[in-house]
Amino acid sequence: MSDVELPVRPTTRSPLLSRPGAVAGEGLESGVALHHGDPMREQRLLEEGLAVVDLSNRDVVTVTGPDRLSWLHSLTTQHLLGLEPRQSREALVLTPKGHVEHSLHLVDDGETTWVTTEPGAGQALVDWLDRMRFMLRVEVALVTDDWAVLGEPHANESAEGEPLAWRDPWPDLVGDTTAYGPEDGHPGVERAWREVIVPRADLAAAVGDRPLAGLWAAEALRIAAWRPRLGLETDHRTIVHEVDWLRTAVHLHKGCYRGQETVARVHNLGRPPRRIVFLHLDGSGHVLPPQGSDVLAGDRVVGRVTSVGRHHVDGPIALAVIKRNTDPTLDLLVDGLAAAQTTIVAP
Repeated sequence: MSDVELPVRPTTRSPLLSRPGAVAGEGLESGVALHHGDPMREQRLLEEGLAVVDLSNRDVVTVTGPDRLSWLHSLTTQHLLGLEPRQSREALVLTPKGHVEHSLHLVDDGETTWVTTEPGAGQALVDWLDRMRFMLRVEVALVTDDWAVLGEPHANESAEGEPLAWRDPWPDLVGDTTAYGPEDGHPGVERAWREVIVPRADLAAAVGDRPLAGLWAAEALRIAAWRPRLGLETDHRTIVHEVDWLRTAVHLHKGCYRGQETVARVHNLGRPPRRIVFLHLDGSGHVLPPQGSDVLAGDRVVGRVTSVGRHHVDGPIALAVIKRNTDPTLDLLVDGLAAAQTTIVAP
């Protein structure tokens, strides 16, 4: 989206970029590989559960102290009381007006709560959490320099003896929540995903002899699963209902947290002003439209492309956020390409 403020570019260059064929990303994706020579093959290897993705540009934050889970529970959208060791949760931090501000991929090991977040977003999260500590027994630290993330196409929580991992719950309904997209036949059920947290010095050893897949492959499968991502599917106006984020990240009856009034009001009384859609793009060209491109209905701009990729089966695909009242039967236009929409959040 054109008014998305992406996180600051990370500065750490992954040692895995020295592998033959690795092509480095830029901007939000700098420091890691976009692909390793064959993005389509890399997608297939991910779907088969064989490859691993270098996500070491993601930030890693730790929260320690006996009050950590009750404190995070009070600040975020998710129910975290009684979280068992190695049990994953997704949580959001909202603004007072209910707009999405931070995304937390969260897992506790019994002594420390580990959070992975978007590249460059960790410091802002740490700064905000530090301001919220008051007299509670918690300590917050940005540990990206010492810890790194690998993406694996597996649906299991990490077991004892394995590195700690955050398992992506998408598209399950987690806790007391609801879905704004379909519950049956959701394409996200076909995507298994988790983020493994390893010492940065051991990154290459943690990959071992497994084939590497790049971000292009991982992102295409994320888009196909309709999975929202902070800073891409969100901007400064985004509320969780627009991108179907309640299903995994929002507990509707857990008690007060910042932004809860907006969540409850829209859920109980109305529909969100915008909605996320999935787009099949005309595949006759060789160039994908850039993220942020206008989505047009006739000659009227109705939204923006938020993520775009090339799927090994479906060809060019995208996610977009458009005005809620846009006719779902219309064929849309993106950067001169026909774009057939599939409804995710209903009008």
